[in-house]
Amino acid sequence: MSAFTIDQVKKTFSNGEIEEEILKGVNLSLKEGEITALVGPSGSGKSTILTIAAGLQRASGGEILFEGNDMTKMSQEEVRQVRATDFGFVFQSSHLVPFLTVEEQLQLMLDVAETKTSKKEQAKAIDKMLKLVEMQHRKDAYPSSLSGGERQRVAIARAIIHHPKILFADEPTASLDTKRSKGVMELLRELTRTLHLTTLMVTHDEEMLSYVDRVITMRDGYIVE
Repeated sequence: MSAFTIDQVKKTFSNGEIEEEILKGVNLSLKEGEITALVGPSGSGKSTILTIAAGLQRASGGEILFEGNDMTKMSQEEVRQVRATDFGFVFQSSHLVPFLTVEEQLQLMLDVAETKTSKKEQAKAIDKMLKLVEMQHRKDAYPSSLSGGERQRVAIARAIIHHPKILFADEPTASLDTKRSKGVMELLRELTRTLHLTTLMVTHDEEMLSYVDRVITMRDGYIVE
């Protein structure tokens, strides 16, 4: 059963009198417990479809179905609420807040998601999540003292601490060396399966494709393979 469906999604950008069609009717279904990777040359539309699916920009046409609801028909506030409670995000850069400790990074996410649990329960959840990503020993550390791989592990923990259903990852290993990239992908694969996430990832790194369940190739605004 599909957890998330993209149906005939189009995206057109206007530049003065010129309109450029970036997405030309994309169809894609995502399944729980799987990592789906979008690949293709620059300008193929893969990052555009990811940001549209994640509710970070609007489609020009088509449907985005999540839990039976079409996100293209939701208000901005309704989309924001879905992003805060049901979606998680990991990007090329960890985007950690420099003046917050590792533990405080996760607490901030729980606050943003408006998690209705006590501070004591949240503290337990944070400890459990940091153990999952093997960062419990650095919970009092600031981002400046972490390696690139450690920062991405914290970013992943922050992205899923509120138990999202869909995880969006945009080039999550692009800023890492091969060893750290493999560590991050092993972690993403393990968490996707054990936490029953639905993960959509954009990547240029073909070496990382061995860690995903399905590879979708895009070119010129279409899915071609």
